This record gives sequence, C-alpha cells and structure tokens, in this order.
Amino acid sequence: MSDNVVYKIVSNATIAAIYFVVTYLSTPIAFGQIQIRIAEALILLCFFRRDYWIGLTLGCLLSNLTSPLGWPDIVFGTGATLISSLLVAYASPCLLIAVAYPVIANAFVVGAELYFILELPFWVNVAYVGAGELVAVSLGYAFFMIMKRRKGFLPALKAERHLDFKF
Repeated sequence: MSDNVVYKIVSNATIAAIYFVVTYLSTPIAFGQIQIRIAEALILLCFFRRDYWIGLTLGCLLSNLTSPLGWPDIVFGTGATLISSLLVAYASPCLLIAVAYPVIANAFVVGAELYFILELPFWVNVAYVGAGELVAVSLGYAFFMIMKRRKGFLPALKAERHLDFKF
C-alpha cells in the first residue's frame, strides 16, 4: 500500500472517530426534533479534500447506530450526511455556499424522517432541524475562517483544493 492510500485511510478513520465522539458527548442535543449535531461542523472538511466524505459518512453512520430512532435514522440520517458531504465536495464554488448544502439536505431528509416516525409536523421539523444544522455548520464555517489565517493549517489537512478560499 502506498503512503497516500494509508494516509487517506487513517485520516478518514480519524474524522469518523472525531465525528462519533463529538456526537456521543453531545447526545442530548444530537438527536430528535430540536437538534444541534455539533459534529456536522466537520462536513466543511470536504470543501478542501473531497475524499473526506468517507470519514464523515462513516462517523455519522456510527453515531446513528446509537440513535433512539433506530434503523430509519441509520439509513436516512446517514444518507442526508452522505448527500451533503458529496455536494460540499463536488458542487461548492465557495465555503459560504458549502454551508447551505447540509442545512437543506438535513432539514428536509431528517425533517421527513421525524414526520413519518414521530408524526411531528413536517414544516416544523424542517425549521428546527435546519436551524440546528445551520448552527453546527456555522460553527464549522467560523472555525475554518479563523484557521485559514494559520499558515500550516491547510497543509496539515493536505488540502487538495480551495487553498486560496476567501469566504
């Protein structure tokens, strides 16, 4: 195995582990109609390295294995993160636009999941889940905007793209 392949495996495993631990430590606010899954801030990593969608999706899958909603959250919640991370990785011209993808995907996918499973009002679910996702991803946005000023940050990520991002 080449060093590059080993690096990708280790970095994605690390991202998955961080996602899982952050979600586990914030379990009371990470699930349900009103949720702020802080680990979703990591989704913006895909803006810099496309292959990080793997670690984010795996971390979300592992986290959703502990969900009180069971298999629907494993399938649909993880699916929303998969869709979001791929959109951030492949369809984001700037970091600010990248913030919108996880907010929209999670609001509608998880909102529909809560509607069908818990019979909670659909548009209320969309609003609450979207607001919580916006908080989480905005934290990630602020973090990356601060960290971009540090000369070693993007090289430490082994960023492959958007090395000169503005916002």
